[in-house]
Amino acid sequence: MNKTFIPASTYNKRKWYVIDCKDKQLGRLASTIVPLLTGKSKSIYHPSVDVGDYVILINSEYIKLDRDIERFHVFKPGRPGKSLKRLVNVLPKQIIERCVFNMLPNGYPKKHLTNRLKIYQGDQHPHLAQDPKQLDVL
Repeated sequence: MNKTFIPASTYNKRKWYVIDCKDKQLGRLASTIVPLLTGKSKSIYHPSVDVGDYVILINSEYIKLDRDIERFHVFKPGRPGKSLKRLVNVLPKQIIERCVFNMLPNGYPKKHLTNRLKIYQGDQHPHLAQDPKQLDVL
């Protein structure tokens, strides 16, 4: 009989990864971040247990965006004059967070996995004590 390993809810072997966003496309970067946050890239993944890792993004101001495209967001549907707002491409942290948030699965993980995503402008970050590993993507 096969025995399937299901990690306990107290399974605390979370890793920290650093990703450099310089000259990376937003969608491709987000599609590599989401499996790290959810833990789907691990062999011990189980949907009922949270085994995801932490992700640190540095140089977020150098991410590639289509600057010519105007982005709009509806904040309060049904409220004339207040609902449609134009998003400015000068806030890379907010743009990355929204992209990753919309790619996460619905339910409990969607609200709580974004707390493991740390986004910083520049090369420095305060998480050196966690011994993060440099992850080269794309």
